[in-house]
This record gives sequence, structure tokens and C-alpha cells, in this order.
Amino acid sequence: MTHLKDATSLKHKQAEKMPFNVRMFRGLLTKGQYLLYLNQQLQIFNAIETIGLPHDSLKRTEKVQADIDELKSQGHSTDLVLNSTSAYVSYLNSLSYEQILPHIYLNYMGIMFGGQMIKKAVPSTGRMYIFDDMQQTIQSIRAVQKDEWADEVNKGFDFTILLFEELETQCGKG
Repeated sequence: MTHLKDATSLKHKQAEKMPFNVRMFRGLLTKGQYLLYLNQQLQIFNAIETIGLPHDSLKRTEKVQADIDELKSQGHSTDLVLNSTSAYVSYLNSLSYEQILPHIYLNYMGIMFGGQMIKKAVPSTGRMYIFDDMQQTIQSIRAVQKDEWADEVNKGFDFTILLFEELETQCGKG
């Protein structure tokens, strides 16, 4: 049996190399571009958290909203929800708690691991990436994680890749 990380590594690498994501890692996003990204994350986390989480320490919606409020207080504004985000949220809303777990793995582990590098590069405080007890939070996902999730995690990566493509189109190259 293939391990989940191995079975999803191709899509993971593809998502990591998306131009918008690369610019975010390099600290090259404007506050307006990052705000647009945060708006999409808020929709995704809200959909997931409405269905349920394995541990309360995972909750992100309030932290993402705080980052959004910070940028809005500096005069930046957008409430735009991209088509790719709407499609992913619609899909997430169709899932049961057991079916949403692979998307929790994808979206929450991503901000726990990659997010710790991104946090230093974003044009806000980066509250979304701050967890009270990182080890406990990681363990809450590892406790339910299954290798059989590979297809569903890869489906989540497909939605993420579409989101990064649409963000790049919306934001242009600079």
C-alpha cells in the first residue's frame, strides 16, 4: 500500500509550483492580492469547519477573518469569491464528516507545515498560520489519517491548483 504522502506528492509538487503560490512564498504579493487569497481561504475553512473538525485547535475561520480585518483596516478591500473557490466549497458542502477528513488533512496540514514558511512572507500578521499547540494539532489529524484518502486528497489538490490558476489570472504578474 502506498503511503498518503507518496500517493499525493505529484499533485502536491504541482500546487507548490503554481506561480501565485511561488510569489506568495517569496513575499511578492501585494496586500490586495493576499487579501483576495485570504477571502478564498475563509470560504474553504468555513465550509470544512461547518461540517466538523477532529479537534478544536484546528479552527481557522476566526484567525483568517482577523487577517482579513487587518488588511481591510489598512484600506484594502475585496469580498470577491472566485469561481474555483465556489466550486470547491460546493463540493465540500456535499461531503459527510468522514468524507471531509482528507480535505482537513490537505488544507490544515498545508498551513501547519508550508504555512510556517509563508507566514514570514505575507503582508499581514499571518494569524492563519499560528496554532496554539502545533504538536497536538498535528496529532489530531494524524490520529484519523488514512492512506486510502489519496484519491480524495488529490481531488482537493485539483481544486487548489484551479484556485491558484484563477488567483494568478485575477492578480496578473505583479
